[in-house]
Amino acid sequence: MSDLLGFPNPVNEKAARTVAACVVVLSLLALLPALRWLVLPLAVGFWLRVASGPRFSPFGLFATRVVAPRLGTPKLVPGPPKRFAQLIGAVVSSAAAACWASGAIGAGQVMLGLLIVAAGLESGFALCLGCVIFGYLMRAGLIAEHICVECTTVGLRYDSKLR
Repeated sequence: MSDLLGFPNPVNEKAARTVAACVVVLSLLALLPALRWLVLPLAVGFWLRVASGPRFSPFGLFATRVVAPRLGTPKLVPGPPKRFAQLIGAVVSSAAAACWASGAIGAGQVMLGLLIVAAGLESGFALCLGCVIFGYLMRAGLIAEHICVECTTVGLRYDSKLR
C-alpha cells in the first residue's frame, strides 16, 4: 500500500510546472458559469497528487509521461515542499467547490483566483508559493528538519528570487 501512496522525492520541476500550467487552464475554465463543475475534477486532481504524486492524477501523468520528457534533462527539486503546495491547492480548490455548492459564487471565484495566481507563478516563473511557505515553516520549527533535510535552505533559495 505504501508503494501506491506516497509522493516522489525528488520531483522533476519541469513536470511540476507543467501540472501548474494545466491547473491555470482548468481554473480559468472553471470561472465560466457553464463550466463551474470543473472545480470538482480540479480538487480531486489535487487530492490525488497529495496522496500519490503523479501516479493517479491525469495532470500528473500527462506532465511526467508526455510533456516533461520532451523538455530535456529533468531539473530535480525536493518533493516534500511540492507535496505541501499540492495540499494547499487541494484545500483551496475544495473550498472553491464548497463555496459554489453553497451559492457563495464570489467566494468561489476568489479561491480560484488564488489558485490561478499561485499556479501561474509556478508555471511561468518556477516560483512555488507553497514551497516558500514550507521553507518559512521549517525555519520557524513548525516542520521538522527530518521531513526534508535537503529543504533546510529551500526558503533561502526562494528568498533570493523574491528580492
